[in-house]
Amino acid sequence: MFDSGNIVVGLETGTHKICAAIGELAANGSFTVLGLGQARSRGVRKGEITDPQKASDDIRQALTEAENMADWEVSSVFLGVTGAHVRGFNNRGIHPVVSADREITQDDAEDAIRNAKAVNLPQDHAVLHTVRQDFKVDDLEGVENPVKMVGAKVEARVHVIHGHGNRIQNGIRAVQSLQLTVEGVVFNGLASALAVLDRDHKQMGALVIDLGAGATEFALYSNSILRHSGVLAVGGDHLSNDLAIGLKVPLGRAEALKIEHGSAIVVPEDAGEMVALHGDSSLPERSVTREQLRRIQSLRTEETLELIARDIGPLLGLARAGVFLCGGGARMRDIAPLAERIFQLPVSIGRTQDVSGSVESLGQPEFATAIGLARFGAMRLSARPERTWRSRLGRWFLR
Repeated sequence: MFDSGNIVVGLETGTHKICAAIGELAANGSFTVLGLGQARSRGVRKGEITDPQKASDDIRQALTEAENMADWEVSSVFLGVTGAHVRGFNNRGIHPVVSADREITQDDAEDAIRNAKAVNLPQDHAVLHTVRQDFKVDDLEGVENPVKMVGAKVEARVHVIHGHGNRIQNGIRAVQSLQLTVEGVVFNGLASALAVLDRDHKQMGALVIDLGAGATEFALYSNSILRHSGVLAVGGDHLSNDLAIGLKVPLGRAEALKIEHGSAIVVPEDAGEMVALHGDSSLPERSVTREQLRRIQSLRTEETLELIARDIGPLLGLARAGVFLCGGGARMRDIAPLAERIFQLPVSIGRTQDVSGSVESLGQPEFATAIGLARFGAMRLSARPERTWRSRLGRWFLR
């Protein structure tokens, strides 16, 4: 029988599908996925809720499937958040050391962290995460713990992820309408990284890219520190739309062509292969070369990856372990070779790390975010203080 205090649930409200993951944190710190559920998503666009009623119905269906697999009734979730409104940036806070002997105390370090967290955001935005990076003592960089060091000033560095408060609330209320509690809101890109990176990856430096249907999230780690994060409101749906326009076919047919014949790379052999555009016998038969189809897909995919590389800039050199792709877009044919050419780094399909369970789809890249959300909950569970998670996350989000 499961211990209810050790069960956590991650919920991703994606543009194409809703995913739920139920996991259990063991006493030894290991994490087991007990159940996964998914449902077609009808009330989400570009990663954000656009029809609360449809979204709630789909959330219920995904959770029910996960509950049946895990034999567990869900009462609360860790909810994933994404969208063009989500932003990440690095900030720093400086605190002068005023003691006579210039020895840095715990209070000095905490004051520096507090100053780093005091960020100026747009009035309608709120902080999702403030992730501690490292410290600087005088001119000494990369200090992990400045307490008991001697210096004139201590500087704390943090990575802040924030988003539009009302748009985050839409997802929370869709869950709460099902009489469920939202234990926390988590940036999807951070959750995906928690799922597919192990300690060595984070230490060496790695870039995780989650290629969703409506949005693409990314997170960069180095020396076990979150260095950069971001969201592009571009995903697999945009590829399908490009194909629909370029090939003059219905959107549903464009989606099928993308899956059956698409690729991120065009090769010379594609010029001689013909692809039938219409699968419906009531429509006039037309065809194009596979080269035409794949060139449209390749150009959009290349543009998306180049935008990420441009956003990260020189920090990309920190990703010595390479690039890890997850999300449904990671299944695109030849996506890894294209990404290797753009990033000039080794690229692999991200699989969940340090997670056990008998669920068949555990290693599939499209479930990385939901599993990562559950793992985030497990991390909070293992470090839970006396006060509740809800009070730590702030009443504003959960009112």
